[in-house]
Amino acid sequence: MAARSAPSCHLRLEWVYGYRGHQCRNNLYYTAAKEIVYFVAGVGVVYSPREHRQKFYRGHSDDIISLALHPERVLVATGQVGKEPYICVWDSYTVQTISVLKDVHTHGIACLAFDLEGQRLVSVGLDSKNAVCVWDWKRGRMLSMAPGHTDRIFDISWDLYQPNKLVSCGVKHIKFWSLCGNALTPKRGVFGKTGDLQTILCLACARDEMTYSGALNGDIYVWKGINLIRTIQGAHTAGIFSMNACEEGFATGGRDGCIRLWDLTFKPITVIDLRETDQGYKGHCEGELWALAIHPTKPLAVTGSDDRSVRIWSLVDHALIARCNMEEPIRCAAVNVDGIHLALGMKDGSFTVLRVRDMTEVVHIKDRKEAIHELKYSPDGTYLAVGCNDSSVDIYGVAQRYKKFGECVGSLSFITHLDWSSDSRYLQTNDGNGKRLFYRMPGGKEVTNKEEIKGVHWASWTCVSGVEVNGIWPKYSDTNDINSVDGNYIGQVLVTADDYGIVKLFRYPCLRKGAKFKKYIGHSAHVTNVRWSHDYQWVISIGGADHSVFQWKFIPERKLKDALHIAPQESLADSNSDESDSDLSDVPELDSEIEQETQLTYRRQVYKEDLPQLKEQYKEKQSGTSKRRIRAPGNSIRLHFVHGYRGYDCRSNLFYTQIGEIVYHVAAVGVIYNRQQNTQRFYLGHDDDILCLAMHPLKDYVATGQVGRDPSVHIWDTETVKPLSILKGCHQCGVCAVDFSADGKRLASVGIDDSHSVVLWDWRKGEKLSIARGSKDKIFVVKMNPYVPDKLITAGIKHMKFWRRAGGGLIGRKGYIGTLGKTDSMMCAVYGWTEEMAFSGTSTGDVCIWRDIFLVKTVKAHDGPVFSMHSLEKGFVTGGKDGVVALWDDSFERCLKTYAIKRAALAPGSKGLLLEDNPSIRAISLGHGHILVGTKNGEILEVDKNGPITLLVQGHMEGEVWGLATHPYLPICATVSDDKTLRIWDLSPSHCMLAVRKLKKGGRCCCFSPDGKALAVGLSDGSFLLANADTLEDLVSFHHRKDVISDIRFSPGSGKYLAVASHDSFIDIYNVMSSKRVGTCKGATSYITHIDWDFRGKLLQVNTGAKEQLFFEAPRGKRQSIPSVEVEKISWASWTSVLGLCCEGIWPVTGEVPDVTASCLTSDRMILATGDDLGFVKLFRFPAKGKFGKFKRYVAHSTHVTNVRWTYDDSMLVTLGGADMSLMVWTNEVEGYREKRPCDSEESDTDSEEDGGYDSDVTRENEISYTIRALSTNIRPMFGIKPHLQQKEPSVDERPPVSRAPPQPEKLQTNNVGKKKRPIEDLVLELVFGYRGRDCRNNVHYLNDGDDIIYHTASIGILHHVATGTQSFYQEHNDDILCLTVNQHPKFINIVATGQVGICITTSGFYLRLATAPSIHIWDAINKQTLSVLRCDHSKGVCSVSFSATGKLLLSVGLDPEHTVTIWRWQEGAKIASKAGHNQRIFVAEFRPDSDCQFVSVGVKHVKFWTLAGRALISKKGLLSALDDARMQTMLAVAFGANNLTFTGTISGDVCVWKDHILCRIVARAHNGPVFAMYTTLRDGLVVTGGKERPSKEGGAVKLWDQELRRCRAFRLETGQVTDCVRSVCRGKGKILVGTRNAEIIEVGEKNAACNVLVNGHVDGPIWGLATHPSRDFFLSAAEDGTVRLWDIADKKMLNKVNLGHAARTVCYSPEGDMVAIGMKNGEFIILLVSSLKIWGKKRDRRCAIHDIRFSPDSRFLAVGSSENSVDFYDLSLGPTLNRISYCKDIPSFVIQMDFSADSRHLQVSTGCYKRHVYEVPSGRHLMDQAAIDRITWATWTSILGDEVLGIWSRHAEKADVSCACVSHSGISLVTGDDFGMVKLFDFPCPEKFAKHKRFMGHSPHVTNIRFTSGDRHIVSAGGDDCSLFVWKCVHMPH
Repeated sequence: MAARSAPSCHLRLEWVYGYRGHQCRNNLYYTAAKEIVYFVAGVGVVYSPREHRQKFYRGHSDDIISLALHPERVLVATGQVGKEPYICVWDSYTVQTISVLKDVHTHGIACLAFDLEGQRLVSVGLDSKNAVCVWDWKRGRMLSMAPGHTDRIFDISWDLYQPNKLVSCGVKHIKFWSLCGNALTPKRGVFGKTGDLQTILCLACARDEMTYSGALNGDIYVWKGINLIRTIQGAHTAGIFSMNACEEGFATGGRDGCIRLWDLTFKPITVIDLRETDQGYKGHCEGELWALAIHPTKPLAVTGSDDRSVRIWSLVDHALIARCNMEEPIRCAAVNVDGIHLALGMKDGSFTVLRVRDMTEVVHIKDRKEAIHELKYSPDGTYLAVGCNDSSVDIYGVAQRYKKFGECVGSLSFITHLDWSSDSRYLQTNDGNGKRLFYRMPGGKEVTNKEEIKGVHWASWTCVSGVEVNGIWPKYSDTNDINSVDGNYIGQVLVTADDYGIVKLFRYPCLRKGAKFKKYIGHSAHVTNVRWSHDYQWVISIGGADHSVFQWKFIPERKLKDALHIAPQESLADSNSDESDSDLSDVPELDSEIEQETQLTYRRQVYKEDLPQLKEQYKEKQSGTSKRRIRAPGNSIRLHFVHGYRGYDCRSNLFYTQIGEIVYHVAAVGVIYNRQQNTQRFYLGHDDDILCLAMHPLKDYVATGQVGRDPSVHIWDTETVKPLSILKGCHQCGVCAVDFSADGKRLASVGIDDSHSVVLWDWRKGEKLSIARGSKDKIFVVKMNPYVPDKLITAGIKHMKFWRRAGGGLIGRKGYIGTLGKTDSMMCAVYGWTEEMAFSGTSTGDVCIWRDIFLVKTVKAHDGPVFSMHSLEKGFVTGGKDGVVALWDDSFERCLKTYAIKRAALAPGSKGLLLEDNPSIRAISLGHGHILVGTKNGEILEVDKNGPITLLVQGHMEGEVWGLATHPYLPICATVSDDKTLRIWDLSPSHCMLAVRKLKKGGRCCCFSPDGKALAVGLSDGSFLLANADTLEDLVSFHHRKDVISDIRFSPGSGKYLAVASHDSFIDIYNVMSSKRVGTCKGATSYITHIDWDFRGKLLQVNTGAKEQLFFEAPRGKRQSIPSVEVEKISWASWTSVLGLCCEGIWPVTGEVPDVTASCLTSDRMILATGDDLGFVKLFRFPAKGKFGKFKRYVAHSTHVTNVRWTYDDSMLVTLGGADMSLMVWTNEVEGYREKRPCDSEESDTDSEEDGGYDSDVTRENEISYTIRALSTNIRPMFGIKPHLQQKEPSVDERPPVSRAPPQPEKLQTNNVGKKKRPIEDLVLELVFGYRGRDCRNNVHYLNDGDDIIYHTASIGILHHVATGTQSFYQEHNDDILCLTVNQHPKFINIVATGQVGICITTSGFYLRLATAPSIHIWDAINKQTLSVLRCDHSKGVCSVSFSATGKLLLSVGLDPEHTVTIWRWQEGAKIASKAGHNQRIFVAEFRPDSDCQFVSVGVKHVKFWTLAGRALISKKGLLSALDDARMQTMLAVAFGANNLTFTGTISGDVCVWKDHILCRIVARAHNGPVFAMYTTLRDGLVVTGGKERPSKEGGAVKLWDQELRRCRAFRLETGQVTDCVRSVCRGKGKILVGTRNAEIIEVGEKNAACNVLVNGHVDGPIWGLATHPSRDFFLSAAEDGTVRLWDIADKKMLNKVNLGHAARTVCYSPEGDMVAIGMKNGEFIILLVSSLKIWGKKRDRRCAIHDIRFSPDSRFLAVGSSENSVDFYDLSLGPTLNRISYCKDIPSFVIQMDFSADSRHLQVSTGCYKRHVYEVPSGRHLMDQAAIDRITWATWTSILGDEVLGIWSRHAEKADVSCACVSHSGISLVTGDDFGMVKLFDFPCPEKFAKHKRFMGHSPHVTNIRFTSGDRHIVSAGGDDCSLFVWKCVHMPH
């Protein structure tokens, strides 16, 4: 059956008719070569009008919907739709892909635009957020991404006149974007009053920040900056879809069918109306395209569409030659045999016949109601069959003017296809049910007799069901997604069209389901019809939704040879045959080894990455089990030697280094073996099986890939064994192949996920360059092209692919085999002597030779698979399963020499033993005059060129290894494995296998007799044997049990008894001397796992699989019950038990998942070693009582450790890996003896349970929760309906427009009536009093040699000039700043980084970085220019930032639950690396001042030492073990010294000194309280520390230390506080700058210790009270910290402060400014005289807080409003006794603000239920008369309620309120403060809702109070959360 291979002919796309104009815009361009580029369906088309020729770009897998042209007009970018859409950048000249951008957008890519230089590309997605993304397209890297808009975006463009600016527009919006760092920040265009808010369809940018945009109503909107400045009305009569800017001006195109040209200032030049023209390029539009017919004699095709048009195309001239419009949508067409009549079937059930010549109508007949789906003329031209959707076929006579002759009614469903027989006597039909029926013609009687049909020859074959076309259906499907087929009898091929946009070629006939085919992609969704042209030269296919007509050239087999240049079209989807398994009888038997390997799974139940998480989950469940755990043991072990090599499922993983050492891997260890000294060094950075290894071309670096949930590739140095880079984040399950490029800069890796993804890396940067899906089946090898760094090959199961890089993607082409053979599985591959040549080894023993992608020839090389191949300068070397190494010449013509790996060839002095002859060879490498060979049996051999072989390394073969025994007095051990061998190993320096013996069965346990002469081995079939320990010959054997023997033990002393435990849950006891069974222990409910004897040989301790611990008496086997307390008193001869009280602590926290499989106790009974299912070897102190003992843990084995044993003298520990088949030897290092080694894989579990210490400030900082402004809520407990939602009662006397009444009085008494009133138009921040020291640290720094200091409060960065006190501000943050740092590198002078609070919202795997996302700003402190903005994934906020030594990297730490640590390349805004830092709060992380890759983080019970390797972060916990009784405390600050010293400040006041990551000294009580701040001076290395201390004679809160923290000098801060708490220190020239918890910034002189306070602020907020002096530029503030402070605006400083002892709430000046009234939180109020600050009087009539206090304008009354819903009046003329004279009644809620009228007779009160009341003074009577209220003139206005200020309430005040207001003294401006932290400026009065205003940001949430100073010169605003006072300068409008 020929259908098993694809047809050998081919289709080539020749022409596409059509253009996608529906739902797409701006998709037609001229290229530099004057060609036109556009797209149709999934094809990019380049059309040359001169030559009338088309070229096609076919790199997309779905519809293209957007296109952009590069400014140089050669390259094109196109974007597609789809689930995982991508962007291709391609060359319009060669139509080859240059770059692929993927993995970011979903749904589709709506718009694209290049910037002016063409370096960057912006794209907009079709997802719900319409994400906007900026790419560096050459590298395929995303630079920045932001949510675009909530509604569709139609156009986006770079501003060609300003760098880093973009404009986007769409449904009812236009946005102006700026790109800075990785942050795209939008500003919405303000439509204002100039134009209507409406949908903008297109735009063009011009000079001077001008933007022109076309709107939906046909107007052109002109923008300057973000404001609309004018509109050009009626530019078009309907929407403007397209706008193009060029040198001479602009062109616009609209829905009205006109193109208009404009000059540069948008004055009209001319109009071109396209409605009158005929020329141009045509395709179908609207609806679907279903009808296709081919002219029987001429090269013409007819199409008809739902757009009611029928068109005739010339296939030779590629042109539309006729077109005619019908009344109805057309669904099918047919041309009669003579080519005269054309029949068209319509959607309404009628059909029309036209003359082809002039398109005139012959007849129009309507017999049916439903659509006509198919019609065909009979071959003799007499009949027309018409198939309808109502399941009938009508037959009409052509000559009889289409009279109806018959109908066929056998179908139950709509008719889909018809075919006539050649003699016109039969008709076959297909219907929607997939039924095939036959009818006699012309009557239409159904034929049921199958015999009658058998010999019928069909004139055409367009049916989809039928024996002849079975093969077009996949094997197991019964779907109806194939729309059309057409058979070509002559060429014996069949073409099909389906719903997936694919055109396929099959052989005809194809009888078996699932035949092989060739597929061609191009159409987007469904291909509705396909037909051969009349002479079979072309195939015509039509697309339903894409309205396009594709013309394919048919290239028959005989021409293929000449047409090799038409190699399979490059595309991301394969255009070759799909694999289908129809009877793979011709596929060779898969080699057993390969089959085994493809079935291996590397999935784990638990990956090591999951452990921390599991541990956390478990801890949450099990809280409260914190008994004090015993310390981890002092001893440690060090890996010494590993026996084993991973050959059974890996290949080409064995290399020589530069200096001739040998690199390979086994388990999770990279091994460097020195064969001269027989020693090994280890790379222990992996935590699971290593699966592949590659050597850098310079032979000094190695790349290894491992198994894991997110598996990593490590690149490490063979000299230092340190990691240089770790690559993660692109693969799943594991990495099975890696390879370096020839220049060593790049690395390719292949994963073992389902699609075997191939990734290309820049490994030093750790950057993923490109990624692609490799293959469904396993890929064995990846090889990079040594000549072209962008090319590579992959080889695997039935797979050979040639790739080249294109930006972020890789484009693969399958190897083209042609007639030379069939696709085989490729086991290895190498490149030859030119970039075109490649060689691959197959599973059948051939070597395939490839040129480009074509197979040139094959050479038989081995019997069985060729597993390994290596290219030399002049030839090749191959190795195969046959155990032969072959050397070849450079073209595989001759085999020069072969070496067979045999025992006979072993060199005389070779140690070890070769297990079998001709082992399967898995790896070959050449160098140093030798051939290095790795075998499947785990041996590494060195073959001399002359033939002798040396065995270097060996291990067990495939199968698990369980049995392990160490000799009683010699350094040797025995192992037994499932590979059916028993082996004896030498543990002394010779490290080799001494003896081996093959067994009939695999074994699971073994044991030496006490005299060392006999060796007992338990086998897996239930038998066991005793062998002579020297010769391994049998002494005796027994077979009493059926199941595995799991443990076997000689009794101690003389070894009289032998206990044998089996999985049948019995233990048999044998007498060794008499060889008889003397007893059986019964009673276990499950299989036995471990047995131990006591030293008398009388008692057995047993562990079972059901976790039982049982005891039996020997030799009879009677069960004993022993209380658990007694167990440890018994002296056991050995201890391998894992159960019982003594080992309770060895079971890990993670609960049930990992089993502890083995343990062994040293002979001094001090240290218990354990092995578990996760591959950890751990050491515990014995007995390990209490849960979760502390331990030291070592990673080297991959999965489960099956056995551990100490040698007889405890000098070594031997461990066995189950699945990794390796035997590891560790040396035991006693406490105290420890040289420091580079990569110690020790990781102790020392999460201290002890608390890390307590301090109130630390606790507060740790527990503070930061709110972002957008989510802030009311600061006051308000209730009721907000003013803008209240219904207004209509007032009784609505006055007539012309009123005789006297004019309304002024609302407000104006104090400066003489001057012309000038409204205020802007506020400029001039001064800020405040510093955030309460919960932030290290945030005050010197700049400019100490002339300036920089710090922050609220959301602004402040540059404060020390000498003058002037300040300038950085105001770009949109929320509170939490941290600040200064770049110390001289290249980046005055560069500051600040991090803020925020929230992140994750959606579908990526963070959509919203405007509220926390961000880091890097800015220039002098000119306040933002250099970069980094939007980050630290949800909640950024709490620490630090620059690296070169200043190019920035480190940030988040407040998210994982406390993520991230490193940025801040200039590009690129995130380099990120990792969870710690489960508790990290306070500070800082780079070492001399490093770009090392940093230290400190936090709650946490200090970690980090290294950046590539893009990976490697961390080590600080080790306390070197010092006695050191405990992990909470660490608060960090500083650095030379020689890798690190100093950390602790909560107890000690400073820890660390060398590398080991604690070496403690500076006790460096401070009496926590050490909050430390600073390393770069120029002299001195360290400054700051802490929390009470001032004393010798101590001080600030100390200056020498470089090693040996001596110090203390400084006292003369602040007068009880305790000084220093939060920030910095050292300049001779000065130390200190920031304190009390919001002071102090400068301390180093010589004279003099203190100078530079900045003051309130300590705790909110600052509720604010009062401005009636005539001078002073103001008072009163706050929760119990102080009232007097500030001078002119002198920029605090003049005085009064400590009240209680929190103050409000403050007020008397009208003359001589007295001050202060209201307190406890209900008391005080009146002070300003001159002397003496108390004039005080009174407490209320128990609750006083909210406002006011003097009447005539200074007679004092009004006091409180939260007891009251206002009390006091008469001041009665003297300081202050007796209440009256109070206001029935106030509905607490008082917020009060204002007196100008005549002192009324008081207005605003209350907490959004109601304003007016009372008479002094009676306190409630005034209800609205008219009377309207006539009052007020002395001041601070109320937030009332009709006059209704406009200040915003729409968005659901949760947050306006909290304060103040009207200017001029009475025409109004400022408000609100809970969002905004200050707003309005006109007064503002009675309309939602009045226009200007906003000013800067405060944290909650502005509590706001006031104008005298003369309206300044506004002062007070902050709630930020405890800061802002002074704004008022800018008045000019006259």
